[in-house]
Amino acid sequence: MQKENSDEKYMRAALEEAHKALEKDEVPIGAVIVAGDRIVARAHNLTETLNDPTAHAEMQAITSATNFLGGKYLTGCTIYVTVEPCPMCAGALAWSQISKLVYGTGDEKKGYTTISEKLLHPGTKVKKGVLENECSEIIKSFFRKKRAKSL
Repeated sequence: MQKENSDEKYMRAALEEAHKALEKDEVPIGAVIVAGDRIVARAHNLTETLNDPTAHAEMQAITSATNFLGGKYLTGCTIYVTVEPCPMCAGALAWSQISKLVYGTGDEKKGYTTISEKLLHPGTKVKKGVLENECSEIIKSFFRKKRAKSL
């Protein structure tokens, strides 16, 4: 049996968070932040729950991680998020100086790369496509069901 790599392991943790969002009828996006080999923050979208358009998974995770670590910078940390961050979240990740962003599936409508890859901190490394099918399917399924209900 092949051993799962750490990127897949942590993306599965982000997918668990996305499922928590789904249970709350939130857009199912999840994120975890890892320092060393330890998850220091777990979060999912809470925009409906908190009635706050900025309560994206990444924003919640950044706040949680910086509180846990005791500082505003996330250098040496990696964020795993199921969907490509939006420009707002990419900006917040830049301000946090996160070292690495790993995301599952792209967002061709609202992802930060639709504006510029330079929204991230210049030192942030990016890896995309980790568990892409699983990350893509949960979000596509959510919106298919929403569209079907509105018919």
